[in-house]
Amino acid sequence: MERARFDKARIFAFGDARSIATYSAEILIIAGIYGGLAESARLIPAINSTGTTLWPPTGLALALVLLRGYRIWPAILLGAVSPYLMADRSFLEFGAAGIGSLLAAFAGTQLIDRWSNGRETFATPSGVVKFAVVSFAPTTIISSTIALAGFALANESSVADSVVAGVTWWLADAAAALVIAPLIVLWAAMPLRIHSTWKLLESIAVPALAAIIGIVAYSPLVGTDLISTDLDVLLPHRGLLGFLILLPLIWAGLRGDRCTVSTAAFIFVGMAVWGFSVGNDPFPKLDPNGALLSLLVLSIIVSAPPLALAAAIATRQTTEVHLLSVQDQLNGQLERKALALDSIRRHFQTLIEGVVDYAIFALDREGHVTSWNSTAQKIIGYSSEEIIGKHFGILYRPDERRAGSPAHALETAIERGRYDVEGWRIRKNGTPFFITGSVSSSHDDAGNLIGFISILRDATERRDAEEKLVQAREQLAMSQKMEAIGKLTGGIAHDFNNLLMIIGGSAQIFTRLLDPKLPKAIEAIQTAAKRGESLTRQLLTFSRHQHLSPTVVDLNASIKNMRTMIESSLRGNIVYNENVGEGVASVKVDLAELELAIVNIAVNARDAMPSGGTFTLSVHAVTANQETGGDRRAKAFFAIALGDTGTGIPPHLLSKMFDPFFTTKEVGKGTGLGLSQVYGFAHQAGGTVTADSKVGQGTTITIYLPSSADEQTATKDLAAAKARPKQPQRQTVLVVDDSPEVADVTSSLFEHLGYETIYRDSAEAALKLLDAGTRIDLVFSDIVMPGTIDGVGLAREVRSRYPGLPIALTTGYSDAANAAPPNLKILRKPFDTEALRDFIQDLAPPRSARSSVVPLASNTTDALRRH
Repeated sequence: MERARFDKARIFAFGDARSIATYSAEILIIAGIYGGLAESARLIPAINSTGTTLWPPTGLALALVLLRGYRIWPAILLGAVSPYLMADRSFLEFGAAGIGSLLAAFAGTQLIDRWSNGRETFATPSGVVKFAVVSFAPTTIISSTIALAGFALANESSVADSVVAGVTWWLADAAAALVIAPLIVLWAAMPLRIHSTWKLLESIAVPALAAIIGIVAYSPLVGTDLISTDLDVLLPHRGLLGFLILLPLIWAGLRGDRCTVSTAAFIFVGMAVWGFSVGNDPFPKLDPNGALLSLLVLSIIVSAPPLALAAAIATRQTTEVHLLSVQDQLNGQLERKALALDSIRRHFQTLIEGVVDYAIFALDREGHVTSWNSTAQKIIGYSSEEIIGKHFGILYRPDERRAGSPAHALETAIERGRYDVEGWRIRKNGTPFFITGSVSSSHDDAGNLIGFISILRDATERRDAEEKLVQAREQLAMSQKMEAIGKLTGGIAHDFNNLLMIIGGSAQIFTRLLDPKLPKAIEAIQTAAKRGESLTRQLLTFSRHQHLSPTVVDLNASIKNMRTMIESSLRGNIVYNENVGEGVASVKVDLAELELAIVNIAVNARDAMPSGGTFTLSVHAVTANQETGGDRRAKAFFAIALGDTGTGIPPHLLSKMFDPFFTTKEVGKGTGLGLSQVYGFAHQAGGTVTADSKVGQGTTITIYLPSSADEQTATKDLAAAKARPKQPQRQTVLVVDDSPEVADVTSSLFEHLGYETIYRDSAEAALKLLDAGTRIDLVFSDIVMPGTIDGVGLAREVRSRYPGLPIALTTGYSDAANAAPPNLKILRKPFDTEALRDFIQDLAPPRSARSSVVPLASNTTDALRRH
């Protein structure tokens, strides 16, 4: 650390010592030069008869302070007093001379720095003028006044003599300052750069020519052995040749060479001073004041004006060079901007050409097309050559053009900056297309409108897709509405079937009482029950929750077997035509539901032809498509077309004809569920149904059913089933239902068929009875029951615990039936004795599950008792 500090201190000390030595050497050199020039003034007694130091050191002092600053004052003071010391003059004289020169230089430098850019004062004509003014006053006035005051005090001269001497010194000192100071400042401040050989030759030739002119005009060498006297004889007024100095000075001034001008002026004035010192023409010794005045005027003329001219030309040249440089820069920037603009234009064109979904084109302030991208040509059809220059209103429909829509679009874009457009436009080929986009106004930096930019997109496909989406949503809403109605009707039918079961069953019990007063009432009850059963059947079929028993049937043969039933549904004034093929058309349907659907359509056709007509039924094979609906996996469908020649259905009602409870018939002549049953049956069978109608021409309803050609056609001999012999042994049936009233009716029907019954109100109670060992031959249970186990769960438990015990289920409607295994038989409510007999005969012959451990009840009351 100490070593570092020592080294650093030594470096600083060395630096300070070197600076002091440099400064000292500078002071000594300048003082020597200054003192030498001051001493040389004593060689010109005509100018400096008193031997003062005012000429030329004041101009030199001013130049040195301008160049080196105020720090150079010791050199000026030392150089100014040194001649006096060597001449053994008084302290007052050399002190006044030194202080006068120093103060004059300081004052002149201060004014020039503040008023005329310091050392750069010779760069402009005004700066040269300001320097000349400062040199005359106060610079040389200060120096001459102080020096003269010291000289007068030291020599005790008169005031008049002092004034005359002071004016002489002032003028001489001012002229010397105008000649010497510019020369020193310009050569010291300006860099020495030779731009060309011609410039170098000019710099040498002009001072040389000035020297030659000065020698010829003023030099005492003319008339000596060096220069012949013949020239003096030929040119008696050779001093007039001095005016030739203007030629080289003006030449150098026009070239803007200030250094050459100041050098030539210094040399020429030096020649004139030489001639003045010996009294040559035009400086005769007989008139020293006139000669001195001529010399001063000559010095001012050859120094200040040419220098001002050179400064003006130099300023102009510098300005021209600067302007040329700026112009080059601007040209370069303009070229770069042009290249950048061209690049941006190419990129922008590439960009807009790369936009494949949008038509982009520019418009002028009147709406005429000025640019057109390839996508616009692709979408609209016009090429750039065809559309550019035309008004963009050509894209509008004629009615929109007449209404002023194009002008309105531009006005709105100007007012709001942007106008969103959406509507139909016309392609070149005349076809309309739907567009979306905008028209935007474009302004320059000053806010002036320069045009418009239009961006359009072909939204025809999107609009078509939106319309299809709306249709799909409407269809979905229709489907959801039908689903909601189906669930509602299914729920209503479930409870209504239980009521019908009680009514129908009770009516059958009444018939067995054989009371002669009851037959008519019983018949009315049974008729109402049948109508209620048909109603709930239609409701359940529409809601697609009807429990079906589909089998593979021959559609052609089945429809032929329905002929009598269909004809009986029509009137005598209606002709029935049937177009059914002979081949096997296999479909898997519930045959009873199919018959009901066809009869419902026939009844509607009959009511639509009050004055008679034709009802046609045809069957033909079709391929699955969007119209057939249903199961798309089916390779083929069979279409059952049922047409009439009736009044037809208006278009606004055609979409509602399958809605439940919708009817155009009079009150009391229709429930509005006939076609709803057809709709539900077709969809539950895996197909669909469509309707086509024209007012006054009739209606055609087509049912599409999927083909089941790969499945074996089933036959059912109902007569043989009904002819099966009854079980010889009286068997026991366990009836399970949460409704005691329904259970009473069901037990009564079983007992009418020769069975004994035991009743339980829940699945849990039924399982307890079986676990107790009671002999049961058949379990007959409702599906929907309270508790943790419903009818389907009871069937699973019975089959698991007692595999040989038959079990059957019954329901009016229940989603739980969908979870039942396929081999589990389900009887629809309401049912009568015949339906129950057929259902039991389809089951396997009941067998006892186990030996009875509980004695059987011997009468109905015991059978219905609850455990």
